Amino acid sequence: MTSANHFELLGRDGKARTGRLTTPHGPVRTPAFMPVGTAGAMKGLHWREVRDAGADIVLGNTYHLMLRPGAERIAALGGLQSFTGWQGPMLTDSGGFQVMSLAQLRKVSERAVTFRSHIDGASAELSPERAIEVQRLLGSDIAMQLDECVRLPAERNDIERAMQLSLRWAERCKRAFETAPSGYMLFGIAQGGDVPKLRQASARALVEIGFHGYAIGGLAVGEPQSVMLAMIEEVVPILPLDRPRYLMGVGTPEDMLKAVARGIDMFDCVMPTRNGRHGVAYTRFGQINLRNARHADDPRPLDEESLWPSARTYARAYLHHLVKSGETLGAMLLSEINVAYYQRLMHDIRDAISKGTFESFAEHTRAEWAKGDIAPR
Repeated sequence: MTSANHFELLGRDGKARTGRLTTPHGPVRTPAFMPVGTAGAMKGLHWREVRDAGADIVLGNTYHLMLRPGAERIAALGGLQSFTGWQGPMLTDSGGFQVMSLAQLRKVSERAVTFRSHIDGASAELSPERAIEVQRLLGSDIAMQLDECVRLPAERNDIERAMQLSLRWAERCKRAFETAPSGYMLFGIAQGGDVPKLRQASARALVEIGFHGYAIGGLAVGEPQSVMLAMIEEVVPILPLDRPRYLMGVGTPEDMLKAVARGIDMFDCVMPTRNGRHGVAYTRFGQINLRNARHADDPRPLDEESLWPSARTYARAYLHHLVKSGETLGAMLLSEINVAYYQRLMHDIRDAISKGTFESFAEHTRAEWAKGDIAPR
């Protein structure tokens, strides 16, 4: 079984790649970082800021949106783009991870996963077919197969059982997606925990089924970075060169640099906005904790050379005051600064790959992070 290809590989530098993914709502430049708007909103940010920061695509979540406000309601209101006001491409996670991490009293069977909502305790069910139905109702440009994600560390038997179930669910998702309009995409998800042979077997089986793109799931769930990178190295050589590769739930700027070097094209993570709400900024100097008293009397901006206005305009002393006072504006400003930094990093990565200078760019970027923030005068 095969699927039409909507991905164009534009350049390579070692294993690092740059490309273009064509969706019904516009193109996506890769490598791409997808800001997370789980329930159809970016916490603390207007879509205008997300777009101005350079994001081509954002992420929503099946689990959250099917529970509230409901997939059928969103469909009646014109789909996610019409409902939310975000006019660009959207990818929706199938909800498997959220069922694992949020739902109460979940029970996994061959047919489906049943659970009680974390919102009101109501009983709900998510099968592969329903996961695809919900994502089609939402109008996602890219839908994800339903999978079972196992937290690490875990017993090999548990990892293999979940991996095999995820493969059977992948086949059912593929069949359920066959009636989707042309141009919309379905990605398979390679599972297998931290077991190389299981990761390889999962990837090979997914390629045999045939998807528009391939994700690596079940990582960034408690394992060391070295394990995550090792699993990427097991899976990527098996995946087709002409299909996008998505590392789910990752990550830090360093994680992304190292994953791009191993052939990954797409990322998502809540860190830019979550850490922004907790007073942390991402900059070319590394992470800066604005709660630290050293910023209380510092009139300098976070980074006077930043292309993002808020990073070069607002004084550190003011940001420190907002954070310490619990003012909503502080969380908003740091969230937008962080999303903009992540998007600038992706832009610079794409540029370096195109020029054949990715390795030196990565070394320079890490060296800048290692220097740390500039001390107050």
